[in-house]
Amino acid sequence: MKSHGYEVSLRTIGIRVAPTAVTFVVYESSTSTVVNIEDIRIPAAFAAPDALKYVRNNLLDILREYNVERAGIRVTESNAQTMNIARIQIEGVVQEAFASSALKGYYVGQISSISARLNFDRSDFKKYIDGTKTWNVDNWGALTKEQREALLCAIGAVRD
Repeated sequence: MKSHGYEVSLRTIGIRVAPTAVTFVVYESSTSTVVNIEDIRIPAAFAAPDALKYVRNNLLDILREYNVERAGIRVTESNAQTMNIARIQIEGVVQEAFASSALKGYYVGQISSISARLNFDRSDFKKYIDGTKTWNVDNWGALTKEQREALLCAIGAVRD
């Protein structure tokens, strides 16, 4: 991101939710580097309300710890064959955490909107995720599919 001819540092986060974990990638735009990749693993013993609270509290801590300014979350496609209720609930809590935080902005992305933010064709999204196509990021090939989706969300969050 440039402002008045010089590079502005922007720290973003991308999120990919699964029913038992939230994968996040913290990205530094000025150096195009990954700062951190981790999962928030939800303890199996937690009932749904406690699991949602756990995700929210941990995510808010991560946003503060890494001084994240913008965020993106990869959400379930509206035409998904099977809707996973736990995943959808967690996606909602992540969005609420974004809204309750000091973030300057965030977006909710499905395949089409993430692809548009990154200026590639929607049909290429799955190719990036499965590793058929590579993104210019260190260790792209070593990332899991969820980590790749979260990273693309984080890079997409750089744009307004």
